[in-house]
Amino acid sequence: MTTELRRLRNYIDGEFRDAADGRTTEVVNPVTGEAYASAPLSAAADVDAAMDAAKAAFPAWRDLIPAERQKVLLKIADAFEERAEELIAVESENTGKPLGLTRTEEIPPMVDQIRFFAGAARLLEGRSAGEYMEGLTSIVRREPIGVCAQVAPWNYPMMMAVWKFAPALAAGNTVVLKPSDTTPASTVLMAEIIGGVLAELGHPKGVFNVVCGDRDTGRLMVEHPVPAMASITGSVRAGMQVAESASKDLKRVHLELGGKAPVVVFEDTDLAKAVEDISTAGFFNAGQDCTAATRVLVHESIHDEFVTALAKAAADTKTGAPDDDDVLYGPLNNANQLAQVAGFIDRLPAHAKVEAGGERVGDKGYFYAPTVVSGLKQDDEIIQKEVFGPVITVQSFSSEEQAIEYANGVEYALASSVWTKNHARAMRLSKALDFGCVWINTHIPLVAEMPHGGFKKSGYGKDLSAYGFEDYTRVKHVMTSLEG
Repeated sequence: MTTELRRLRNYIDGEFRDAADGRTTEVVNPVTGEAYASAPLSAAADVDAAMDAAKAAFPAWRDLIPAERQKVLLKIADAFEERAEELIAVESENTGKPLGLTRTEEIPPMVDQIRFFAGAARLLEGRSAGEYMEGLTSIVRREPIGVCAQVAPWNYPMMMAVWKFAPALAAGNTVVLKPSDTTPASTVLMAEIIGGVLAELGHPKGVFNVVCGDRDTGRLMVEHPVPAMASITGSVRAGMQVAESASKDLKRVHLELGGKAPVVVFEDTDLAKAVEDISTAGFFNAGQDCTAATRVLVHESIHDEFVTALAKAAADTKTGAPDDDDVLYGPLNNANQLAQVAGFIDRLPAHAKVEAGGERVGDKGYFYAPTVVSGLKQDDEIIQKEVFGPVITVQSFSSEEQAIEYANGVEYALASSVWTKNHARAMRLSKALDFGCVWINTHIPLVAEMPHGGFKKSGYGKDLSAYGFEDYTRVKHVMTSLEG
């Protein structure tokens, strides 16, 4: 006897709809490895409908005064708070994340970030008006871009959706958002909540739309002639494809891609505290975080002691079911990701040593043990490529110069951290590290007021902060004669 799958639907122009051609894809619970829902496998007709709805809604939404858009976002934040337990339950089934940590580590930041952008809508700063040519006054207008095509990832389905729609809506744009094909459930619930707020306040139905589907659906969105901007959080490969597709009609592009964060630990750090914080920041969310503390560089004088302590911390870290309050993280998101993580360990060179973990946990679902690998060289695959799993690598360095060389010696440039009691050294490293964020004696905290984004193959554009808000605006110069 088969269990009937829950039916997820697209949200287009204020209505829940199946894919026009009726195609669906199964959504799998990563805790069990079994399908629990079906979602639309959207094609061109569905993307056309969503883009048409967003385009039709744009003029009215654009022309609202910022205070009115703020009201909408604040009400959305309140509604997310009120329905937090529903969001937590769906997200946990979506991803396998621990219920308790989703409640404390995701819902509050999401709500805070929406409220931040609600305020940012009313504080769009620019250069003052002035005369730069005799008899003429110049002013600068900040305007919304238009329809935004947005693609969210599977590692933080709810939070990354917030990072995309909140600044876009606050700036006066309309949105067509596609969740990952493995984690659409929470985004569909968010669409229900957001759509309800828009309807209650009398705003156009097409301001916010959700289209479910696969990579081809995302490609259709990016290539569509309506959007003025394409935004994606995903892999380097996906980002390059989006940039290439968007270049054909010169869409603006916002890319938040992979990471390989160096964690540089000097001999004067508080070793016990560093190990505790780094292990948490490396294993949290099963290491499925572009900023995860998974590439540790340790001064040679404390290397062995650090590795021993980190291996013990890994052994003491628990993965398991969402309702177990003792677990730090749940399963990897999908079967392909489990195979990818296991593949890195299977291909380790002979000089590498697995200090802890290195194997799948259990016989169902996609759980992987907290893993520590030492004895690695700078050009090893596991150092150069993003694992995106609960695997922390450890390298040794002998000097500050070598630490900087190793840290910067990858193609990613999103986040990094420095662990030292020497203030001058911390300042030197913060300047030398070629990453969009440098944490000092901590790793992974983010706040709405500060920008998040990287360089090199980690992409371009900023999430969060006023910088992230401005990314969803365009600049217009207006000049007027004083003699008219």
